[in-house]
Amino acid sequence: QVQLVESGGGLVQPGGSLRLSCAASGLTLDGYGLGWFRQAPGKGREAVSWISSSGLVTKYADSVKGRFTISRDNSKNTLYMQMNNLRPDDTAVYICAAERGGYRTSWYSEIVYDYWGQGTQVTVSS
Repeated sequence: QVQLVESGGGLVQPGGSLRLSCAASGLTLDGYGLGWFRQAPGKGREAVSWISSSGLVTKYADSVKGRFTISRDNSKNTLYMQMNNLRPDDTAVYICAAERGGYRTSWYSEIVYDYWGQGTQVTVSS
């Protein structure tokens, strides 16, 4: 019943931009903190960004700070992440996740999230 579905991934050249979306069904996202994770080939899952239920607080991994921007539109029940100045090491499957507890201090920990999407592939290559 609960589904998080990512879209917006694809192939882009270094320096390019993409905007990822995560659309929810079966739950109302305004009650959840939301995060983006990524998993690159041969690497573990990495927390990328997080946004509070109100949209007032955001968190970013050091590797994407200044390049990526997380946002949400609760009226559309959708999470977004704008990705600018993409680099080859941004190549990964990007996954959205939702947590009910307001875990702003533990946003990077997979264990706090209750629901997960299936992911969308982002490939940054010349």
